[in-house]
Amino acid sequence: MKSTVRAAALAGLLSAGVLAAPLAAGAEAATADPVFAATTLSLSAHGETQVTPDQATITLGVQTKAANARDAMAQNAQRMSAVIAALRGAGIAGKDIRTSNLNLQAQYAYAPNTAPRLTGYQASNDVTVTVEDLAKLGPAIDAVTEAGANQVNGISFGLKAPGPAEDAARLEAVKALRAKAELYAQAAGYHIARLVSLSEGGGYQAQPLRPMEAFKARSAQIATPVEAGELSVSADVSAVFELAR
Repeated sequence: MKSTVRAAALAGLLSAGVLAAPLAAGAEAATADPVFAATTLSLSAHGETQVTPDQATITLGVQTKAANARDAMAQNAQRMSAVIAALRGAGIAGKDIRTSNLNLQAQYAYAPNTAPRLTGYQASNDVTVTVEDLAKLGPAIDAVTEAGANQVNGISFGLKAPGPAEDAARLEAVKALRAKAELYAQAAGYHIARLVSLSEGGGYQAQPLRPMEAFKARSAQIATPVEAGELSVSADVSAVFELAR
C-alpha cells in the first residue's frame, strides 16, 4: 500500500514539473520581449492644411412630365441633348460629362378611400460634370439652364493632384505628434529614446456634393456666382515611442 502511495505522489510531482516548465518558458519569453522590457508611449496626432481647389464636380439634369411614357422620354431626350451641347459649347470636354441617372416613373394622384389614379409619367436624366477650369463653372451653369436644364442637385470642389497637399498635412501631423510625445516624456521624467512604430490614417477626401436649389430660367445677362473657398486636407498618424531616463 505504501509503495502505491509513493508512486502516486511521484507521478503528481512529475506532472507538476511538466506543467510548470511551459509556464516558466512563457514568462521568460514575455520578459525577453522588448515591448515588455522597455517603457513605451503610444500617441496619435492630427495634421491639416488648407488649399484652394482647382476643379469642381456638379450634377445637373432635366426632368420632364407628359401624359404617356413615350412623350416624357422624347421631351427629356430633346432637352438633354441641348444641355450636353451647351456644356460642350461652354468648354467642357466630352470625357468630363457622364450620365449618372436615367429614370422614368409613373405619377399617381392619391385620395382617401379611392384607388390611385394614373396622371402621367416623369422622366429624369442627370449628368455628372467635372469642371477642370473653375472660371468656366458659372458660365457653364448659365449655359445649361438656358438650354433647358431644370435640376442642379449638388456641387463639390476638389484637387486634380492632391499629393502635395497630403504631404503637407502629413508633415504637420508628424510635427504635432513629436511635440506631444516630448511633452509627455518630459512630464513623466523621461526622454524619447527612439521611434518604435508609425502608422497613418485619414487623408484627402473630396468634399461631398452640396445641395443646390433647382435653377429656373434666367436672363443671360445675370451670371451665376460660384465661390470655391478652400479645402481642408488632413492626415492622422499614430506612433509608439520608447522612453528612457
